Formats: sequence, structure tokens, C-alpha cells
Amino acid sequence: MTLSLWHGVLSIVYLVISVKSLKGHSAFCVLIIVTGNGKGKTTSALGQALRVVGEGGKAIMYQFIKGPWKSGEDESSKLLQPKFEIIKGGKGFVGILGDPYPRQVHIDAAAETWAKAIAAIESKKYQLVILDELNVALKLKLLKLTPVYNFLKKNRARFNIMVTGRDAHPRLIKLADLVSEVKEIKHPFAKGVGARKGIEY
Repeated sequence: MTLSLWHGVLSIVYLVISVKSLKGHSAFCVLIIVTGNGKGKTTSALGQALRVVGEGGKAIMYQFIKGPWKSGEDESSKLLQPKFEIIKGGKGFVGILGDPYPRQVHIDAAAETWAKAIAAIESKKYQLVILDELNVALKLKLLKLTPVYNFLKKNRARFNIMVTGRDAHPRLIKLADLVSEVKEIKHPFAKGVGARKGIEY
């Protein structure tokens, strides 16, 4: 069995044990990071949320970059409410591909999303809180690393938190209990194939 497969198995075991806790958190919680340059980081988090819901728990995803774009999960997640919901807090691409917003708008959006995520974690209502593309928000300096790091360090053993996005900071990687890297080997983009509904979004 490969190391990445072992990581997947362990994450399933950790979360199933935690979901069994009636109070929404247990002494056996994890900080999970899914990073890398390949497709599938948000997809992995959505699958993890589906598993939590299937075990009778509640999950919520906060999206730090995605916002105005419509994706298939926007609709499918509605079928799972109130057990699972997605909060789209981002404004889209930052400084590239025709970004219409001043940088400060992105900074303010990230700060607001982070505040909402903190409130959700501290509410103890959820067996899993997903911070989608938080790594990217930190890389782009939309959020300051130290307060994020300190909060995750304080709460990593009390709640299940999953962080996605490429370019995870080394300090977060070291802090996390479980880190998986999604590596691109092949992608249709290289052949000029655009994003496909139901696959990329």
C-alpha cells in the first residue's frame, strides 16, 4: 500500500471516530492539509464532507478564493443541507485573468471569510470545517500567516479542520497531522481542452 493511500485510510479512520462523538468534537481530532499543483484538492474535501455527513455528522466549507463562479457542488450541496453547506467568500482570481477588484477588496473578503470560519469552528456545531484554498489566500498575503497559524495550532486537537489549496506554507505542513499532495501528471489543459462542467466545475 502506498504512503498516499495510507494517508487516505488514516484520515477516514480519524474522522469516523470523531463523528461518533455526540458533542461534535472529541479528543481525537486532526488538522488535514491537501495541497499540490494537481486537480482534486477541493474535490477531495468535498468527498470528505460527504463521508462525514454519511456518518451522521455536519460539515461546512468556507471558500477563500472561489466566489462568483458557479460550480456543480453549489447545487449538490443544497441537497445535503443542513448537514453540509458551502459559504463562498472569495471574489475570484486575484490580480490575474481580468480581475476587476482592487487588492483591498480581496483582502477584506478573506478577512470576513476567516472570521466566519473561526465562528463556525468555535460553535462546535460541525464535525468537519473545510477551509478551501486558505493556502492560496495565505500565499497571496490576503491573510497574515501568524494569526492563522496560532488559531490552527490552538484548535487542531479539538476540532477536525481541513485546509486545501496549492503552496501550503511549510509551517502549516509541519503543524498538520495529515498532509496529502495532489501532483499533476497529466491534464487535458495541456491539449487545449478547457474547463468542463461537472469535472472542473
